[in-house]
Amino acid sequence: MQESVVAASSAGQVRGLIKLMRPKQWVKNGFVLAPLVFSGEFLQKDAILQALLAVVLFCLASSATYIVNDLRDIERDRSHPVKSKSRPLAAGIVSPAAAVALLLALYALLIVGWLMVPKVVAVIFGYMLLNLAYTFVLKHQPVVDIFTIAIGFVLRVYAGAVALSVPVSSWMFVTTLCLALYLAAVKRRQELSKSGAGAREVLGKYTLSLVDRYAEISATGALLFYSMFVMSTKPDLVMTVPLVLFGLFRYWYVVEALDGGESPTDALLADWQLLLTVVAWGGVCMWALWPGMPA
Repeated sequence: MQESVVAASSAGQVRGLIKLMRPKQWVKNGFVLAPLVFSGEFLQKDAILQALLAVVLFCLASSATYIVNDLRDIERDRSHPVKSKSRPLAAGIVSPAAAVALLLALYALLIVGWLMVPKVVAVIFGYMLLNLAYTFVLKHQPVVDIFTIAIGFVLRVYAGAVALSVPVSSWMFVTTLCLALYLAAVKRRQELSKSGAGAREVLGKYTLSLVDRYAEISATGALLFYSMFVMSTKPDLVMTVPLVLFGLFRYWYVVEALDGGESPTDALLADWQLLLTVVAWGGVCMWALWPGMPA
């Protein structure tokens, strides 16, 4: 009986450690693959392996930043109605000592990654430093907090480009920035709408109308810059513009009508139309950029 209790406790600890890493959020690291698609190297074995390695390393880094954030906010999360149950540290499923041990293991793996692909990991270290600043200072600064989140997505794209040693169009950078600003603004909007200003210190400095305008400006910018990017550098991708437009419309519908958007990852995975749009966009991009495909 005692052995079964110990085994159940150990299994719960393992599940808690996995949850602490937030593997569902690794979907965001798909941005690392954007240069692989747009460079047309998605049929090259070496390029695919390098891009996937960059994704894996970014997953390790993002998990490490989540652990640092949860350790920093453990007391605050314990008083939150949702996070007190959903966050393993706040819920008492995982001890701080176990979390620190996992964090050190992730750092060790990143050091190994640095020995393999130092330029990629240099970008990832920049991402981690930015997130450390976010955890301790920047997330309390209005507007700066949204831009910090967005820059993290830009660094993902840049890491993918560095992994392949390919240049990235300025249009891609500014499009990624605008799209990420849109997602971050919507996230703040939903946090403010659902939990009020008490959920985060910075939310008290926003209003719903303000973050709505931020989201609208960012979505417009993302569509505009993506369209300019396509027409100026990748005209074969003009057929993807309606998919991007539909995706923006559908995401806003998920936010307004279905009350999603507080977690962009959850919104994507929970709405089949949104998920299908992203898959279709990726498929059309690969078809249009397939080597040897006639213009």
